[in-house]
Amino acid sequence: MKPFFSFMFLLWGASSFAQENITYQKPTSEILQLADYQRPPAVSISPDENWIVLSYRATYKSLDDLNQPEVRLGGLRVNPATNMSSATNYVNNLKIKKFGAAEETQIKGLPSDARIANMSFSPNSKNLAFTNSTAAGLELWLIDIATATAKKLTDADLNASMGSPIQWYKDGSQLLIAKLPANRAQWIDSSKDLPKGPTVSTSDGQVSQLRTYQDLLKNPQDETNFETLSTSELYTVNLQGQQTKMLDAGMYSQRSFSPDGKYLLVSTVKRPFSYVVPYYNFPQETIVFDLATKSKVKVVNETPLIEVLPKGFSSTRTGKRNMSWRTDKPATLVYVEALDGGDALKKVEWRDELFAWDAPFDKAATSLMKVADRYAGALWGDNEHALIYTQWYDTRNEKIFLLNPATKSSKVISERNSQDVYSDPGNVHTVKNEFGSYVMLVEKGKSYWIGDGFTKDGQYPFVDELDFNTLKKKRLYSSNVKGKKETISRIIDLKKNEILVSIQSPTDYPNYYVKNMKTGKTQALTQLENPFKALAGVHKEVIHYKRKDGVDLSGTLYLPAGYDMSKKEKLPLLIWAYPTEYKDKATAGQNTASPYEFTYPSYGSFVYWVTKGYAVLDDAAFPIIGEGETEPNDTFIEQLVANGEAAIDAVDKLGYIDRTKVGVGGHSYGAFMTANLLTHSKLFAVGIARSGAYNRTLTPFGFQREQRNYWDVPAIYNTMSPFMNADKMKTPMLLIHGAADNNPGTFTLQTERYFQALKNLGAPVRMVLLPFEAHGYASEENILHTLWEQDQFLEKYLKNK
Repeated sequence: MKPFFSFMFLLWGASSFAQENITYQKPTSEILQLADYQRPPAVSISPDENWIVLSYRATYKSLDDLNQPEVRLGGLRVNPATNMSSATNYVNNLKIKKFGAAEETQIKGLPSDARIANMSFSPNSKNLAFTNSTAAGLELWLIDIATATAKKLTDADLNASMGSPIQWYKDGSQLLIAKLPANRAQWIDSSKDLPKGPTVSTSDGQVSQLRTYQDLLKNPQDETNFETLSTSELYTVNLQGQQTKMLDAGMYSQRSFSPDGKYLLVSTVKRPFSYVVPYYNFPQETIVFDLATKSKVKVVNETPLIEVLPKGFSSTRTGKRNMSWRTDKPATLVYVEALDGGDALKKVEWRDELFAWDAPFDKAATSLMKVADRYAGALWGDNEHALIYTQWYDTRNEKIFLLNPATKSSKVISERNSQDVYSDPGNVHTVKNEFGSYVMLVEKGKSYWIGDGFTKDGQYPFVDELDFNTLKKKRLYSSNVKGKKETISRIIDLKKNEILVSIQSPTDYPNYYVKNMKTGKTQALTQLENPFKALAGVHKEVIHYKRKDGVDLSGTLYLPAGYDMSKKEKLPLLIWAYPTEYKDKATAGQNTASPYEFTYPSYGSFVYWVTKGYAVLDDAAFPIIGEGETEPNDTFIEQLVANGEAAIDAVDKLGYIDRTKVGVGGHSYGAFMTANLLTHSKLFAVGIARSGAYNRTLTPFGFQREQRNYWDVPAIYNTMSPFMNADKMKTPMLLIHGAADNNPGTFTLQTERYFQALKNLGAPVRMVLLPFEAHGYASEENILHTLWEQDQFLEKYLKNK
């Protein structure tokens, strides 16, 4: 790996803060041998299931990668030099292999210093398109699968600011690309310009419930720059690189072809822009174009600026929404409209209505069905079979309807709590139809479902056959691989009983196999090596325990290699967790952890420290439950402490730990959890809180899964805010935050102000701000330094306290 930059960073804050100038550090050898590894390739399979593509990329980004130009406008973060999202992870090499073959083939002709993204197989699986980022901009490249050869199709003039700039035509003979306009306006850096006036925003008195957002427009120059950034022209390019203009310049946010390939659905962002919401809430116009004539067929939707929404996670906007092509028809649009004004608090019989609208859209749309909850999607099969999904957040209720589009009749085939993983029916098997679109396979009135198979006794992934006439299920396959975890990816051939699975164990990296459901025989498709062999011999098990109120909890326990479980040496314990809200105790107590899952250490957990003599309880269950009319956060602190106490008690009961040496940590909402545990309990000797929010009055219109605003329940916002209770926090805590956090609600300012409060109140606290990092950390320098910081802190305040 390349050497570190000697980059200095400061612990920012008020002038009274004790700052420490420090260069980037690496963790100790036990941690470094796990963190400094070669990332195995990602695996993707062609639509015809004849080819496997192996995508290689660097294990981490470099600090220089994060220090590239970046523009933050309208909720977008874009590198203006490459016209790509600045958070893109680039692939640097590609190999392919025939499905079932042992040997891999290196793709020839790839660009030098490749920075590959937006990979897309052609519908006929003959070609693979991708973009390559260069200093000059973004190019389109094409791989001929048969010859494993790549070639460049366009100059570096593509625009991916609003998403992938490439899309295959239905016949695979050409692509639709978004290009920079020929007369693109000059980008203006207005940071040093004197303003021509103040920035003014107004309210017309309507009540709304808007969350906090990052990277918004702030002034007229931002508006101009956003328009420059997001504007493209649409061209068609064939496989020889010949281009034809399709549409003039616009801010294109959505593009999709009709199943029959005759029409193009395009959504365009319009003015007026907003300074309080991201671009996807700006006005939009949706038009259908005829591909043969390149002419406008119909304006099918116009969405106004959305700055006002009713309260509640089940609330939505008015007008047509979720507009898309019906995949089992040549050219039919489907969309939904709210019947309750989008207001979840209204008492009405029907919430949403689903419509179908046939091309050329010169007749009224047809109503397919009304639903009593909020529409959550559809899966189309044929003219007599479709699945319609609905949900209601407050109750976590989820329904699946079997709809006959021809007769408009429907019936519920599944109803459950969406968090009840034990009753999850799974995902429906899909196949390509005559239009090359994916639809639900329906054979003789039967469909096929692939499920995760979580049960109270363990995990048993399955394939079910569901008879739509009788609604009876028949289990075709249930996995029961001893000592390993099997995941069913898809059905390959029902007649041959073949499925695609991945199989892993704590020391076996996940690899893909073709498996016969009847005989159990497997054929290996990949042979990816375990990059973390230093964890061999580490003890791993899923432990189950109860909270004081009887709620079932679990976590994955790691003990050091060679640990003598009979002598039971008392170890320091590290707990890593993330709170989750539930509406009932039964679903909160369900377990999805597997002792047979591959052990994949990352900076996002404490697993590294099992190599340094710590016991680690990873992904400890921290449910926050609110049954009936009670909301989970009404007793957030009490439940949080009860979860922490139950976890410590459970491991202590096994005899492995010194309960005076227990640390807790978490990222984002887990950091918020950590600060509250240290504030409101004496259970922990140390805490590590990364990229959290600590003052909930700065997120006054809801946070995480809290729907009520600050003025509804000020006591809950204040009680749950570690900042408001900073005078109670006296336990050593390490605060880490990305200096460029882009997550709504976890502004870097949250950590800076919390640190200032804790320091001035005399708490033993350390703050580390990581240059250029967003909500998740990406650069090698910052990640390895984060591990070093955590290790130093734990050694000082926990292991050797």
